[in-house]
Amino acid sequence: MQNLDNIYIKIQSLVIFRNLIDDQVISKLSKLLASKNEDTISQVERYAAFASALLNENENLTEYVLNIATIDENIYVKKIGCNLPVSPLIRKTLDNELDILSELSQLTSDTIKKNISFKGFLPYWEITDMDFKTAYHKSIDRIGTSGYGIFAKNIYFTTKKGELFPVSNHDVVSLDDLKGYEKEKNAVLNNTMALLNGKPAANVLLYGDAGTGKSSTVKAIVNRYSHQGLRLVEVPKDQLKYISMVLEKLSKNPLKFIIYIDDLSFTKNDNELGSLKAILEGSVSAKPSNTAIYATSNRRHLVKETFSDREGDDIHVNETIQELTSLSDRFGLMVSFFRPDKKNYLKIVQALAIQYNINLSKEELESEAEIFASARSGRSPRIAKQFIEYLRTLQ
Repeated sequence: MQNLDNIYIKIQSLVIFRNLIDDQVISKLSKLLASKNEDTISQVERYAAFASALLNENENLTEYVLNIATIDENIYVKKIGCNLPVSPLIRKTLDNELDILSELSQLTSDTIKKNISFKGFLPYWEITDMDFKTAYHKSIDRIGTSGYGIFAKNIYFTTKKGELFPVSNHDVVSLDDLKGYEKEKNAVLNNTMALLNGKPAANVLLYGDAGTGKSSTVKAIVNRYSHQGLRLVEVPKDQLKYISMVLEKLSKNPLKFIIYIDDLSFTKNDNELGSLKAILEGSVSAKPSNTAIYATSNRRHLVKETFSDREGDDIHVNETIQELTSLSDRFGLMVSFFRPDKKNYLKIVQALAIQYNINLSKEELESEAEIFASARSGRSPRIAKQFIEYLRTLQ
């Protein structure tokens, strides 16, 4: 029989997996193990609190412990992720702590119930007989594509003052949802594959008309290749002054990151302009090889020009205009997305109609699609999608 007091002490002794002590499930389990000499009411309360926390995550304790261990951000996985040597001390400590977690993962509900003088119903949980160490190391072998810590559990992130925060409710658009623009999508896709394969990847500017799929293309690519280790980190324009801090945090991570800047444009006096220019120029803060900056904009030239910029002698006017237009040129790849003509707009409508099983004749579909676009902002993939969504509500 497992000694509950001994298991509790072992949990408190964790060093590499110290984060797990504060895990919402493990912390309640620790309190339950420590309640052996408390009154029955307290023991039942602690049992119920632990069971509730566990069953909300996983009915199998073994699977839960293995999962939180494999995604834990600790000194061992950081070294493995950076291909750095792991000292004998770290390996010995890891080996010992995996034994502790293995023992913990085999703890049965019956073992704990025997120490509680309560005849009512208390729910049980499942355990699985497994080689915990082998299972852990197999998972860590995939760290280059699965990640660790918050990157193992999330695909999309946003930033504030250089810190990263997961975005749980992200856009689930797929490449199959995006009709047309094959040349444009392939240009962005090929650059992304270079990033994933460890080859030099360009910073990308996707520019052009609103509603043509610039942002959706980036997000759809991330969604498709997240299982290969691709993540998206959005840096809002007002956070660009912290972009070098973000890049530094990501530089030693085994995953690949698209640094995403949406709807980018500046005035010449914007404080954030210099921060982005410095990164794109590769000056003091060089961009890590596991990152690429993808920016979207409705403008080809990202810095807005004013009439006053054209005042003065010819030499200074040319220098000013050249400075304002040069930011776009610092992107290694520029991909244009423009509104489709009537023919291509209707092709997009037809493709979406097939995908969503819209039962209209070709003539009626095209006629209604044109009327729909005329009543709104004109032809675009976004308008085509809205039209099909409207038709779906009528079926």
